[in-house]
Amino acid sequence: MSQGPGRGDDRVISAGADTEEREIEAALRPRNLHDFVGQRRVRDQLSLVLEAARLRGRSADHVLLSGPPGLGKTTLSMIIAAEMNAPLRISSGPAIQHAGDLAAILSSLTEGEVLFLDEIHRMSRPAEEMLYMAMEDFRVDIVVGKGAGATAIPLELPPFTLVGATTRAGLLPGPLRDRFGFTGHLEFYGSDELELVLRRSAAMLDMQLNSAAFSEIASRSRGTPRIANRLLRRVRDWALVKGLEQVDARASSNALDMYEVDSRGLDRLDRGVLEALCLKFGGGPVGLSTLAIAVGEETETVEEVAEPYLVREGLLGRTPRGRIAMPAAWKHLGLSVPKDSPVLGAWSLIDGDDDSKDEVN
Repeated sequence: MSQGPGRGDDRVISAGADTEEREIEAALRPRNLHDFVGQRRVRDQLSLVLEAARLRGRSADHVLLSGPPGLGKTTLSMIIAAEMNAPLRISSGPAIQHAGDLAAILSSLTEGEVLFLDEIHRMSRPAEEMLYMAMEDFRVDIVVGKGAGATAIPLELPPFTLVGATTRAGLLPGPLRDRFGFTGHLEFYGSDELELVLRRSAAMLDMQLNSAAFSEIASRSRGTPRIANRLLRRVRDWALVKGLEQVDARASSNALDMYEVDSRGLDRLDRGVLEALCLKFGGGPVGLSTLAIAVGEETETVEEVAEPYLVREGLLGRTPRGRIAMPAAWKHLGLSVPKDSPVLGAWSLIDGDDDSKDEVN
């Protein structure tokens, strides 16, 4: 089995992004809060925080942004720096494995600078503890020497704004979470918001699409702007090869069908999971490892890559006895639920907190 699917990076509807794609995204990113589409509540609250900081003539409070990947956390960090007319320093939790790594970054910050730490929940514990003092007192203690002869040298830091981003807010320890002055949780986008994102991106890419084409792409984007922009670029490639100057709904549909992204944003892996559930196991319940073997993937791929969206869309359910296909799954596949299917009695057992890795298969 390939390792790519295990990460979900090779899927056209993956919410992750590699280095090349991040460079493309950078050109499409809005530069200020006014141009940022969606997330109205977070956007309005953040605007107030930044305006108040400007009026006081001080650095903005530390900001924590949480939510699924691809919704705009990195973009908002760049906007915060731009709105505060301050330089931006970008790093990530996995890159900071020692307190010394963090100390080197903090000691080189200038006054008012914005430090963006992506996946902040993956930072090492020693660095995390150093960050507490840096965020609260703008000071860190550098330990020189070892053992009984070790000496802590205090290092004063200029006021700065830390913007932390996380896809797993529950993994952040309370002391770190409490040191953020503002916390914003980003939600999935509605189709109308995604259409606005697509219209802006299409104008920047010099693409001609009608309203129906925007709706078609938005409906397959899984509520995520990053996926919407990626699908838009795939449609652009398809139209370029086919020699189309203007893209309509039919052209968009044909392009995305070729990339195996269906009308609900499901790809090959998603449909494979649903088809295995319905056609091989009568709708379930079935254990996670058995289901993974049936679709030829690792259990982590099914659980972490396919399941979240299928559960959110009401296509798949998790019960103490295993995974089951919900009525919407049968309908999406054009199938009818067998009258003798055990799934009819399992719908009442749905429990999202099960640990089905221990199920008997």
